[in-house]
Amino acid sequence: MRDRAERIVARLPPAARRPVLHGLGRFAPWEPEFDFTPPPVGTGDQVGPPDFVGIGVQKAGTTWWYDHISAHPSVASPAGVHKERHFFDRFGAQHFGTREVEQYHGWFPRRPGQIAGEWTPDYFTHDWTPELLYRAAPDTRLLLLLRDPVDRFRSGLAHRRRVGEPMDGGGIADAVQRGYYHRALLRWFDHFDEDRFLILQYEQCVGDPTRQLEATFRFLGVPDASGPIGLQEVMPPADRHEPLDRELTQRLVDLYEADVRALDERLPTLDLSLWPNFAHLAGPVGHSGGENSPLRRP
Repeated sequence: MRDRAERIVARLPPAARRPVLHGLGRFAPWEPEFDFTPPPVGTGDQVGPPDFVGIGVQKAGTTWWYDHISAHPSVASPAGVHKERHFFDRFGAQHFGTREVEQYHGWFPRRPGQIAGEWTPDYFTHDWTPELLYRAAPDTRLLLLLRDPVDRFRSGLAHRRRVGEPMDGGGIADAVQRGYYHRALLRWFDHFDEDRFLILQYEQCVGDPTRQLEATFRFLGVPDASGPIGLQEVMPPADRHEPLDRELTQRLVDLYEADVRALDERLPTLDLSLWPNFAHLAGPVGHSGGENSPLRRP
């Protein structure tokens, strides 16, 4: 009966689903009422800092990619625990100390020989998160999945409408700020060495998912398992949102262009020819778009 009720609730539109879940006392990690007390540790499990953390970006296929990672037998994925922990969100205005570090570690149970992690896209643009995550997990591996920033903006606005979030100036400003990838990345480089990062391009992952997942598994230090989990058969949901107004599109391209140029200079694996709104910045022959590898400072 409970499983049937959960299936019915899951089919509701997000705006209608939320009050039903709240009435049952169930809150998502990004909601203020969520209880961050870690779940009980199972028999044979151990807890500790995450082995990997996905830090961004919103609406760039992170759930799709995380699902493939967590399907690997060497990756712990506790039932009922959302991929997005959102643990650091509230500490922009709260104390963060030893107790909070231990509490964060409690969210990553795994058996010996397994790795554990999370993927919270909001972390990338939260100015306080790089320092706090470094204090909690200095040796973690960081995953970042990027998408054409104008396409990401369009999909982000559609997401806000779908879940009933306000479309006011603050919400739109947040959607715009999420597209300044190079600006945000510099804050992360202040705390983590660049060899701790694997930066992927959504468009490359869609075009050649097997090869990009192989690179992801190598970076995480687990055996390749892209074949057994049927990667080619499962692609991210189609993006069917209405196109942006032509004038707005050009305005966003103008806003992001300097940041995209800086990002392109920094990331040898970025292929701007795959970003429709910035393909004009690609050279006569775009970057190889070949095998991704962790970044290292020039």
